[in-house]
Amino acid sequence: MASRKTQAAKAGAGAVAAGKAVKDNPYVRRIVEDEELRENVRTAYDSARKAYGRMSNGKGPVKAITEDKKTQKQLREAATSLREAADSLRNANKPKKRKRRRGLFLLVVGAGLAIALNEGLRSKVLDALFGSEEEFEYSSTTSPEQSSTNAAPVGSTS
Repeated sequence: MASRKTQAAKAGAGAVAAGKAVKDNPYVRRIVEDEELRENVRTAYDSARKAYGRMSNGKGPVKAITEDKKTQKQLREAATSLREAADSLRNANKPKKRKRRRGLFLLVVGAGLAIALNEGLRSKVLDALFGSEEEFEYSSTTSPEQSSTNAAPVGSTS
């Protein structure tokens, strides 16, 4: 049988390890730092608690969900708040990449519009890509054939 000191030491070591795990967890860090995330979680909890209270007041949960407008509103509010909190947690580091992608996209679209709308720029780009155009004259080696029939032209009445 372990002494009280040993049990207390084990409990203390467990608490220290749990504290380090919480400190290193990025989700816990986000909840501590992000006021909007905390507010979304708090709103979701409060709305779900109120909806649960309305569902367990004796009518039955199915009837409360299908007929009670307040319960439906509270459940909708809880779902919206949870979705916003989850999106906030998922997109913690993504906005930086998104800004770069958005900037690159705008640059490509702007360059495409400039090339499409400016004839001088378009000819410079095409000359750089495919070489300058060589002008030539086309001369046909055949002559148009004369018709030998005395047919009336289409559309005329004779």
